[in-house]
Amino acid sequence: MSSNLNSHRKHNFSAGPCTLPLAVLQQAQQEFVDYQGAGMSLIEMSHRGKHFDAVANEAMALSMEVFQVPDDFSVLFLQGGAMLQFSMIPMNLLANGQKGAYVNSGAWADGAITDAKEYGDIYTAWDGAENNYTRMPATSELEMQDNTRYLHITTNETIGGIRFPEWPEVDVPLIGDMSSEYMARPLPWGKFDLVYGGAQKNLGPAGMAVVFIRKSILENTNKNIGRYLRYDIQESNGSMFNTPPVFPIYMFGKVLTWMKKQGGLAAMETLATEKSGALYRAIDDSDGYYNCPVDVACRSHMNVVFRLPSEDLEKKFLSESAQANFMNLKGHRSVGGCRASIYNALPKSSVDALAEFMAAFRNNNG
Repeated sequence: MSSNLNSHRKHNFSAGPCTLPLAVLQQAQQEFVDYQGAGMSLIEMSHRGKHFDAVANEAMALSMEVFQVPDDFSVLFLQGGAMLQFSMIPMNLLANGQKGAYVNSGAWADGAITDAKEYGDIYTAWDGAENNYTRMPATSELEMQDNTRYLHITTNETIGGIRFPEWPEVDVPLIGDMSSEYMARPLPWGKFDLVYGGAQKNLGPAGMAVVFIRKSILENTNKNIGRYLRYDIQESNGSMFNTPPVFPIYMFGKVLTWMKKQGGLAAMETLATEKSGALYRAIDDSDGYYNCPVDVACRSHMNVVFRLPSEDLEKKFLSESAQANFMNLKGHRSVGGCRASIYNALPKSSVDALAEFMAAFRNNNG
């Protein structure tokens, strides 16, 4: 059944929601109507019943195991996606007299800065605007101020196709938005107080943010905000303060099980390097026909952006690629061009097929 279905599935390069493993989709399909003989779907059950309790606990345990998270962190499953975290972070972490430093590396970092300014003293430690957001900063370029509580970084910019090749070396804790490369590379956890991201880029369906937070900072978070928005309340209630995003948690756990079977975080990092490498070779070996505007050292392993010699050729490329079952290759509306998002579950065979298509298109339209 899997091989037959797989032959009819299109090559999905969407920037989000993401491609999910076929095996996960099939298992969810089999369990959807009657979950484990209960006579109802999991999404119809009480979120405090034994079935979902087991699902949520397993998903939490797997997230810590697969992402190699140390015991001094807790994981939270929250609604609102990464965008709500743009506000929750300064709400919770900034006390009077403290500042939040931000690296403005592109569209998503700029969104985090815009929202954070509503809740605290925020400044930009580095701005990539003068480089058209084509690279990340070196530590020496960061302009840190006194009384800084944290440095917020967007580890991978989905739209611009850039990522941090090395982690900043600063004297304050890092906060990381990892939405578009979640669990595709290991983290130096000692540098971070909080890591977050929406699940829909790399780990499951839309509807949930996954937040890893250092337990020791929970005592000092702001208590004068709405209860749902308090990290300490969410953590003490095991992300069950209100009805959680049941289906995303269920699917997240299944994706993590699949990742573990594939070899875990190390296998995902290797695969990301191989897949992105195949596309960058197709670009770099095209004698300039395809062009990636990103600094080579900062090229994303998840979102490969490229341009063709003209917009007319780009339109033709997108049209013919869609006819050949390569879907969602159009670049973000704010920057144009083309973009291939190659998240964990996208098979390498899809990437290899796209590289072959790119070579053939160049030969036919050079």
